[in-house]
Amino acid sequence: WESVGVGHKIAAEGVTWDRATTLYKGATLFTQPFVDTGRSVFPPFVNISQTRTEELLDEQIAAAAHITPLWDHGVEQIEQDEAGVTLHCRRADGTPIEVRAPYAIVAAGSAPRELRHQLGVSFNGRSFDDKFLICDIRADLPGWERERRFYFDPEWNPGRQVLIHPCPDSTFRIDWQVPGDYDIEQEEASGALDARIRQIIGDKPYEIVWKSVYRFHSRMVDRMRVGRVLLAGDFAHIVSPFGARGLNTGVMDAENAAWKLAFVLRGWADDTLLDSYDSERCAASRENIEVTGKTMDFLVPHTEEQHRIRVERLTAALTDASVHPQIDSGRLSEPFWYVDSPLTTPDAKHPFAGRPPRGHVPPPGPGVVLPDVPVRMADMDCTRLRQLARDGLLLLTGSAVDLHRLREQAQNASAAPLRVLRIADIDAEGALQQALQTRPDEVWVVRPDAHIAAVCAAGDDQAVRAALQRVMGRRAHAPV
Repeated sequence: WESVGVGHKIAAEGVTWDRATTLYKGATLFTQPFVDTGRSVFPPFVNISQTRTEELLDEQIAAAAHITPLWDHGVEQIEQDEAGVTLHCRRADGTPIEVRAPYAIVAAGSAPRELRHQLGVSFNGRSFDDKFLICDIRADLPGWERERRFYFDPEWNPGRQVLIHPCPDSTFRIDWQVPGDYDIEQEEASGALDARIRQIIGDKPYEIVWKSVYRFHSRMVDRMRVGRVLLAGDFAHIVSPFGARGLNTGVMDAENAAWKLAFVLRGWADDTLLDSYDSERCAASRENIEVTGKTMDFLVPHTEEQHRIRVERLTAALTDASVHPQIDSGRLSEPFWYVDSPLTTPDAKHPFAGRPPRGHVPPPGPGVVLPDVPVRMADMDCTRLRQLARDGLLLLTGSAVDLHRLREQAQNASAAPLRVLRIADIDAEGALQQALQTRPDEVWVVRPDAHIAAVCAAGDDQAVRAALQRVMGRRAHAPV
């Protein structure tokens, strides 16, 4: 977020929770604290509306001289050839217009189903009949300002669940599971909506800021690159909102596409680098669908077996703390790990142990995002490690590596901008060495999105060269 100038603004406006409390039939099952184990200047997450997030991004776009937004241009047809992509659009006043570019990222559209059909991609998955009601209310609820509360089977919504979490500006989002025939207009007219809210907050005054009824879907396209068109956001994948994996995943799509398009358009890498966008982001989408699918099977069981498991686990959790990890009310969004990416070079000394427990991050290694620890740079205004990765490829080294020799070797292997730094020279508080546990002869190759591409021994010239070529989407030639 800060790479496009809104990270500090979002962190300042958003709300960070201290704890999450889970209840079953009025009894507290457990309270999980949210502990920031990192050393970043940013909190591990903030809760802020998508509307406000989009407003902050729009402000950055308006201030950027190199960006020309074309608002109210509905995309109706996509054509492409060997030189670029043509978008056939229609303005709000009905005027047709064509937009031409070398590549296109399709993240939305006035007719997504038709555009997917034109591109020849499927959009398989599940749609759920269950309805959910959201009300954002502004109220003074002491003690709830930094707490997420999840109710399973409360007496005021029996057999279903309710999620309550604080938002900015003294606002609380209440998310009820409601019957399939629920009618919000009828409930509001009868006063039942007010009664529904009063069951939770009592006689405290409140104001409804926003309300909506929704159903959710779990779907993704079968591929995210079609020639010169990259698919992203809701156009490429949609999941349930539990875990905040909608907008966040779309942003990760954009970050992944941005650095690869920059490398290709500036001549630093071949067009084949964009194939990795498809493999990496499809893998991330499958992970999100699997995680949210398990959550929804627990929250909204659709078979007798799923319902039995839910009741048994919730009942057991009243007295058995070992069952608490099996109570699934959503796993928060997290950066995906590109361990199986064609750009990643595996390393036996830094293996990936699989999806970490909820609330934890995997240890640093190939495919995993770099921890955003404090750094010091004498020649630039930079305080965070991930800032250093944005301009090109970042090489971090142990204390015994010859920086001059490594820099020459890297420049011969890659046309992209390079930054070669010894960890001891930039480690402001010792947090970087503590996090990476770097050996004296190691070289850590980091991508512009701050994901670790490889860990190599500096003395192994062939391994270093191969890792650098691999992260550019190429395979190193075998030595002659």
